[in-house]
Amino acid sequence: MTRSVQPTTGTDKWDLTYRAVRTPRWATLVAALFVIAHVVVGILLRVSDTGVRFRVTDQIGLAMIGVVLGGAIMTLARPRLRVGAAGVEVRNILGERLFEWPDVEGIWYPDKGHWARLELPAYEHVPVMAIQANDGIRAVEAMDTFRELHDRYRT
Repeated sequence: MTRSVQPTTGTDKWDLTYRAVRTPRWATLVAALFVIAHVVVGILLRVSDTGVRFRVTDQIGLAMIGVVLGGAIMTLARPRLRVGAAGVEVRNILGERLFEWPDVEGIWYPDKGHWARLELPAYEHVPVMAIQANDGIRAVEAMDTFRELHDRYRT
C-alpha cells in the first residue's frame, strides 16, 4: 500500500504535519461565493430606484460584510496536526495547543464522528479537526502514521 501521508523530513522538528483536504477546498469555494455575492449585490444596490437611497458607503459596507463572512468561513481551513519529539500540537478553528507525550494516550474516531479525538488521561479528549472522516483513506493513513509515532515517542 502506498501512503499519501508522508512524515516530514529534513530539519523540521515535526515528524508529521497533517491537514484536512476536502473541508478547506469547500470552505474556500463557499467563502469566495459569499464575497462575490455581497460585492455583486453591493454594486447593484444603486442600479434601480426602489425609493430607498443607497450611498457608496452602503455598497462598500455590504461588500465588507461579505469579506468578513468569507474570512469567518475560511477558519474551517485552519485545523492542523503536528507530531514530533516535543509532543502533539493540535490546531483547531480557534486555538492551538501542544500536548507532551506523557499526556497523550492515543487517538481514535468516535462512533459516527466527523473527526478524530486525541485521548488524554482521566477520560479527557481533544478534537483533532485536521483528521476528518470525509478524507477517507488519507485520514486512515494519518491515524496509522500518528500511532507509529506515538509508539516511538511514548516509550
